[in-house]
Amino acid sequence: MTIWTPRLGDKGPRYRRIAEAMAEAITCGELAPGERLPPQRRLADQLGVTIGTVTRAYAEAQHQGWVESRVGSGTYVCPPRHDARTSFRATRSVDEGVIDMSMSFPPPHPLRAQGLQHALERITACPEAIQAATEYQHEAGNASQRARMAAWQGRLGLPADPQRLLITQGGQHGIHLALRTLVQPGELVAAEALTYPGFVCAAQQAHLRQLAIPMDADGMDIEALARLCERQPPRLLYCMPDLNNPTGAQLSEERRRRLVELAREHDFWLVEDAVQYLPESERGTPLVNLAPERTLHIFSTSKVLAGGLRIGTLSVPQALQERLCAALRSQSWMVPPLMAEASCQWVEDPASQSLLRWQVDELAERRQLALERLAAQAPQCRRGSSLVWLPLPAGQRSGRIQAMLAERGVRVSTPEPFCTGSEPAPQALRLCLGPPASRESLTRGLDLIAETLATPPSDTWHTM
Repeated sequence: MTIWTPRLGDKGPRYRRIAEAMAEAITCGELAPGERLPPQRRLADQLGVTIGTVTRAYAEAQHQGWVESRVGSGTYVCPPRHDARTSFRATRSVDEGVIDMSMSFPPPHPLRAQGLQHALERITACPEAIQAATEYQHEAGNASQRARMAAWQGRLGLPADPQRLLITQGGQHGIHLALRTLVQPGELVAAEALTYPGFVCAAQQAHLRQLAIPMDADGMDIEALARLCERQPPRLLYCMPDLNNPTGAQLSEERRRRLVELAREHDFWLVEDAVQYLPESERGTPLVNLAPERTLHIFSTSKVLAGGLRIGTLSVPQALQERLCAALRSQSWMVPPLMAEASCQWVEDPASQSLLRWQVDELAERRQLALERLAAQAPQCRRGSSLVWLPLPAGQRSGRIQAMLAERGVRVSTPEPFCTGSEPAPQALRLCLGPPASRESLTRGLDLIAETLATPPSDTWHTM
């Protein structure tokens, strides 16, 4: 048990000052993961406060994800791999004035609800569609739905061969299917050092070893991958070549071709995640076009129409169709045909194209706001993207900044959930421009972030 005693600031309620001191001590390493905190009564006596104040402080720190309480044992510092400070739950805050920039959602628009409503109305007006929605169908989706989803992807400039396409329950389902089908427990999978947390979680649940590929300003360092492959090539490599989540980096054409060469030379599969939508003019050549025999391409309706649909596609080599269909069937038998049909009806509605055009224009305006309001912090944000990668100034810690922003009503993401394997997290923030209800709300959030980062870091070193 640690003998740590917090040094409290002089502003705000005492319980909150204790919780803030705890967060700072954990961030700077003064309190290590797994350490047991002092008993509440002992700390109350040391600080000259009531035990109720300390109990409330511990509860606040636990709510923020810094510590965890174990019945009959005490309160412990949370380990980094279970860092709960960044939440990926798609819930709306009931608190007034909260500006949530932590989730990668498309900008809100009435056309999203209207689009689904109209799709369902067309289904209810068609007895054949209603009947089909009540019946078992092929695990990959029926032929009509696969062809219609492929046609939609073709209009977006994405891979569009219905013979290669399976309908999935969203992009995350596609990741699970790929890992379950292509990799055995204990085998090695690779990804950028910073990557989508859904892949990290899926690889952990599948008991796979993870290899982090170093990154630079242009994304995955392919030559570093080549050196790693000489020692032990992975069985599968997952990447987002057009828009890395969280950094927004994009692979050049040269790096894409070199990656394909390595995949063929060392015989590993490529899983290409294209869920983070970019306009066609901002994308490079899909890996599935460069190496169709070993690439699985993931797409979804979540960043274009609505995340709640849980409908996506997985485009795969013909040689894998049977194995992937068997995996899909064993997991859920099939994607619910009603949701697949609703998605097909929606993407065939001209209003869906109007919605997407509006979204592209709206994100362009929001991106410009971010570049202007955060200019002093040198934000990184690709054209067409809703993600902003914000490296922090020297001396600033992402966990501390996140906690400070939360106090001011702004939610952002820290890098820890995006780290592949045991890679250390850089000091940066990921901001999502889509969720705020309006540009005005986004502007307020950006200004609060700029103000917070302009505040010099406090001195966390002191003697006991």
